[in-house]
Amino acid sequence: MESNATFTAFPNSGLSNTPQSQVEEEDDKEDRISATNKRKRLRFQASHTLLIGFFVWILSLHALGIYFFTKGFLLTRLVLDFHSTCGASPLLSQPQGWNTSSGCWHPKTFNKAVIIIIDALRYDFTIPFDCEHHHYHNALKVLYETAIEQPHNAFLLPFIADPPTATLQRLKGLTTGTLPTFVEFGSNFAGTAIEEDNLLRQLRAAGKNLVHLGDDTWHSLFPGYFDVNLTHAYDSFNVWDLHTVDNGVTEHIIPLLHQEEVEKWDVIIGHYLGVDHAGHRYGPDHPAMANKLHQMDAVLREIMALLDEHTLLVVMGDHGMDAKGDHGGESDDEVEAALWMYSKKSAFGRLDNDSIKPPSNAKERPTAQIDLVPTLSLLLGLPIPYNNLGSPITEAFVGVDQPDWKNLMTVNAISSGQIGSYQRSYSLARGLNDDVFQSSDVLSEKAFRHWFNAEVSTVQQTELKNVFEMLTAYQKDTLRIYRSLWARFDITSMVEGIAILIVAVCVLAFYAKSAGLHGVEYIPAYLLQIGKYSVAGAILCGVVKIVDSSLVSMDTILLGLGLGGVLGFGVAVTMTGTAIRYDDLPIPISVWDWLSVIFTLLQAIGFASNSYTIWEDEILLCFLSTFGVVALVSSFRQNSVAIRSAGIAQSVLFLILTRVASLSRLCREEQMPHCKSTYYASSNSSTSAPWQLLIPLFLAITLPLIIKLYYSQTLSYKGPAVLWIGVALRIGLLAIAGFWILDAADDNDWFGNRKPMVRVFKMIIARLTLGLAFVAGTTYYLWAKPCVNIEVSSRRNGTTAPHDPPKKTITVVGYMNMHGSRYFLLVCNWVIAIILVQKPMGAGAIGALVVQILALLEIVDANNLSQSAIGPVILGALGNFHFFKTGHQATLASIQWESAFIPLQTIMYPWSPMLVILNSFGAQILTAVAVPLLVTWKQPPKSRGLLGSIAKAMATFILYHAIINLATTMWAAWLRRHLMLYRIFSPRFMTGAAVLLLLDLIGICVAIGGVRSNFISVAEVFGWQ
Repeated sequence: MESNATFTAFPNSGLSNTPQSQVEEEDDKEDRISATNKRKRLRFQASHTLLIGFFVWILSLHALGIYFFTKGFLLTRLVLDFHSTCGASPLLSQPQGWNTSSGCWHPKTFNKAVIIIIDALRYDFTIPFDCEHHHYHNALKVLYETAIEQPHNAFLLPFIADPPTATLQRLKGLTTGTLPTFVEFGSNFAGTAIEEDNLLRQLRAAGKNLVHLGDDTWHSLFPGYFDVNLTHAYDSFNVWDLHTVDNGVTEHIIPLLHQEEVEKWDVIIGHYLGVDHAGHRYGPDHPAMANKLHQMDAVLREIMALLDEHTLLVVMGDHGMDAKGDHGGESDDEVEAALWMYSKKSAFGRLDNDSIKPPSNAKERPTAQIDLVPTLSLLLGLPIPYNNLGSPITEAFVGVDQPDWKNLMTVNAISSGQIGSYQRSYSLARGLNDDVFQSSDVLSEKAFRHWFNAEVSTVQQTELKNVFEMLTAYQKDTLRIYRSLWARFDITSMVEGIAILIVAVCVLAFYAKSAGLHGVEYIPAYLLQIGKYSVAGAILCGVVKIVDSSLVSMDTILLGLGLGGVLGFGVAVTMTGTAIRYDDLPIPISVWDWLSVIFTLLQAIGFASNSYTIWEDEILLCFLSTFGVVALVSSFRQNSVAIRSAGIAQSVLFLILTRVASLSRLCREEQMPHCKSTYYASSNSSTSAPWQLLIPLFLAITLPLIIKLYYSQTLSYKGPAVLWIGVALRIGLLAIAGFWILDAADDNDWFGNRKPMVRVFKMIIARLTLGLAFVAGTTYYLWAKPCVNIEVSSRRNGTTAPHDPPKKTITVVGYMNMHGSRYFLLVCNWVIAIILVQKPMGAGAIGALVVQILALLEIVDANNLSQSAIGPVILGALGNFHFFKTGHQATLASIQWESAFIPLQTIMYPWSPMLVILNSFGAQILTAVAVPLLVTWKQPPKSRGLLGSIAKAMATFILYHAIINLATTMWAAWLRRHLMLYRIFSPRFMTGAAVLLLLDLIGICVAIGGVRSNFISVAEVFGWQ
């Protein structure tokens, strides 16, 4: 393809010889051209704005569909407003209104409590190992040693968390005794504060003074509960800081335990975060983890020495961590925490001598975390919170010498009575039938009948033991029923959501095909009818709501808006006549179109399999490799030698980079042992290997040169490209390389006591880099001229009269790629920002993605595929593929939360969440930004219908992701009773939904929004087409 355009000017011999009428005619002509250009510019701006409006409507359809499905799919439970009181004992035969000084419902064992939460304290961190294979082995010894040496003073048990294993959800379970669900609502629900009955509320009601030290999450859950003069809260999200919170807790808790200070408090809650942060930053198998566990061991020994006999010490983990130090899911390592209780007086026991030794693994004698609530309530003489479903922990009430079956029966009768009260209230509030709790009612009636007999008459110990076992069986069965109840789905809402998503896919499929033929011609008609029918639908559904008050008003109106808009689109299509034209129907017409359909549908169908979902990265590798091979074969069939050579070279490069990128992987638990993680230094680490620090440096040297090479093929490395690609991009990548070298220095203490200075330099570099990408980069892009050089030369030929001026030849260097070369500057801005927030291995994957995008553009050009669906589909697949190659999986545990602190010292909204999103979905974002390049690459400025072609490409790209999201949504609904729903299918649905909404937004604001500046810049030079 010719990269330059040459224009020849024939000037007049001079103005002095030009008649006045001709001068006026030239002026009139210039005025007409100016007026025409102004009119065409206004027409373009109007069409562009309406196109954005159409895609905003598509975004709203996706949001509505996801909202309705999520509302029915993510489980809910009703939060009751009832609260337990000391005067309302669940056992009618028990004296009412006991003196609270001796205990409420049950005599108290302790007056005070020190509750220590060591965040992410996994059970195997606390037990001994003969061989120290890992850094976390034999570092925290005090818990096991005390349980073995002083069995009447301490016990250690596995403490099993209910997923999701996020700290906030776990704290709710640890204080209310109820099961977690995704959505919890109640009449007094406000923000994230816990309004239902809970352990801390009972402590306050009993007049206890509460002190909190550490993780500030407690203050969002329990605002106003703690003594403001003694409480010290610390930011909980800065996972790069291992010491500030822990040192602060220790600094303030030790003085409070001295004799002169103990009267100031009744309960201290100390929440240490260092172990959790060490896991997130380094992984559990790292010297930093051993150091934190040794520190916790020393702190706990100091606390034990300062306690008196009336104070209970509780140490626990709220969850565990996986092999990389992350949590949030439901793997064994994530749910298996530790619980240890200690008292200087003999207060604990075991059912038998075999139980004295703590379990050797978390599968032996596990206790549920919800069991902590009734246990602490009864030990401290408090009523059990009303919504509790836990059972008293046996070791805390079995007695010191022989098993005290009488006491075990009593505490379990109290707990069962409280659960029965909750069961009756919940059934009434939900309108549940009596047969729902039929099995538990039978167990309850039998257990309490025997309990009453044991209370009013003298019975043998074996009978007391039998009653205890009956009560335990009742509590377990009730818990089973509630787990089932809170796993009920709102099928109607789910079907509504799926229906909206299906309609949105149909709309996108139709528009993606028709836009290639009609551009943006029918957009005004579409939007007019969509607006009219949306309003009509909302009004109609509002009237229906008035007639049927049982409907949720806002949901009804939203449903009317969505369905009305779809109906309006159908009316508009009928009015324009496009529905009856075969060419406008979304039917594949070429091999490439069929290939894009096959790739998309095979991927969508595959999500019905848990194995496919687990190995999605390998499936995408297969699809991309298949495309590369087909592109290679197709390139061999091109007639032009130059085009054939280019197509072959780029196809081979695409295949090689796909294979190279596949070497970066972060394995999920279900892939083991058939997968080996390479993203970090090891499978048990969250830090990069030293050699990986060379990757950002390699990118800084090579990536600008590679981009320059692509620009040079069309002689487009001119003007703005020289400064931004040759200078700004390289500076940004070098700064990123420096950042990660400093980060490694911080991790490995290369600079000793200068770590604070290193962190300041890191933050400055990160902020300057982001400023370069988004502030300077966006400004430069908006005002940049096209990447061309205009060369003017004069020459004479034999026919030119001697007195005539020479002919002027104007050569525009870079003419044939004017749109693409300028728009790629916007892509470079996002490349800088996205690479910054990735780990070094992820930076390499993003670098490979950038070159793959350029290779794809050349393949599309060589095979004349700019109007085919294959380009946007492969671009979408590339984004999903590199999502996995940047160290992510469709699991909560793989979220790299530490990316929120790359340019920040603490959490700052909305910037911190935006950084995590940029880290998690950077590959998909980059491909969305690159979509317009599929039709603007190597396109001259006078190309017709470019805006319509861009709309088609973007619609096809969004359609690919919409089909993926629809498939994951439908399969999650169909497999809602599958054993792996919340481990595999639900996280994949949530990932697909988040990606779709995000790419809708990026496509509107960045991609389609960004081409506006591109068109204006080019038109200022060559006029409007």
